[in-house]
Amino acid sequence: MSGLESIDVVRLRWFVAVAQELHFARAAKSLRISRQKLSHTVIDLEKELGVKLFVPGAQPTQLTGEGQELLVRASAIIAAAESAAEQPPVPAVLRVGFVPGVTVGKWSRIWDERFPGNTLELIALTQADQEVALRSGRVDMCFVRLPIDRAGMSAIPLYREVPVVVVRTDHPLSVFDEVGMADIAGEHLQDTSDIDAVGSALELVAAAGGAAIVPHSLARLHHRRDLGYRPIADAPDTEIAIAWPTERTTDLVEDFVGVVRGRSVRSSRTATKGKSISVGGKAEPRKKNPAARAGSRSAPAAKKPARRRKR
Repeated sequence: MSGLESIDVVRLRWFVAVAQELHFARAAKSLRISRQKLSHTVIDLEKELGVKLFVPGAQPTQLTGEGQELLVRASAIIAAAESAAEQPPVPAVLRVGFVPGVTVGKWSRIWDERFPGNTLELIALTQADQEVALRSGRVDMCFVRLPIDRAGMSAIPLYREVPVVVVRTDHPLSVFDEVGMADIAGEHLQDTSDIDAVGSALELVAAAGGAAIVPHSLARLHHRRDLGYRPIADAPDTEIAIAWPTERTTDLVEDFVGVVRGRSVRSSRTATKGKSISVGGKAEPRKKNPAARAGSRSAPAAKKPARRRKR
């Protein structure tokens, strides 16, 4: 007997009730449905399977050979369905990537407190791999360093990073609070265009001298006792955003966006599904993050005189 896979478990359960009672009225009463509805369901089931399940006109009701076969198979299908329903739900997992320099501990702690039943898996990525990981589905979301290809992506800018110049602690620039690009013009600058290789560039500064310009968070990440860094007043900032493929906007993604944006537990979720948020537009007004004050800014600060000597 084929075709059972397409039959709804409810109809199989109704058939089993009649097959066990061998009485339509008693079976209908136990199921709390009308006898007429139960009879029509059995007739439709016989037509669908192309067999007779009960002996026509038999009093009392009797199963045919095919009916007995269906009773055995239907009972097994119902038991399997009930067993699956009793299994505890598999915890949902949200995979979030982050590039070097981004600190995710605060958001991870809030997530664990607010959504203890859903696992947050944090995955460290190189900056070169940030888009590939997103588009291939290796991560659901990622803290990225802009710019990225915005096609099919939603992204919310979070904060800007101040660029700093890294020099040895005995370098003349180390005595100033802040410098300008003009002060660095005569320096031998190590190549830091590959963000993922910044550590090697700073090792060269420590060993051979010169200077390197990097985002503030990376200077902190690769801090050494023989190196110091000073903010640059007139160099362009870099920007950190949280990004994800727009077509894969899920409830978990929206929940994590709420955590990152500081939404309270009682706040309603702001729908982002199907919307591609411009990474170049204005960000919402937001409170300053005390942890980010030293190395980030949400808007260009007023220019200060360069080469201000430390007191």
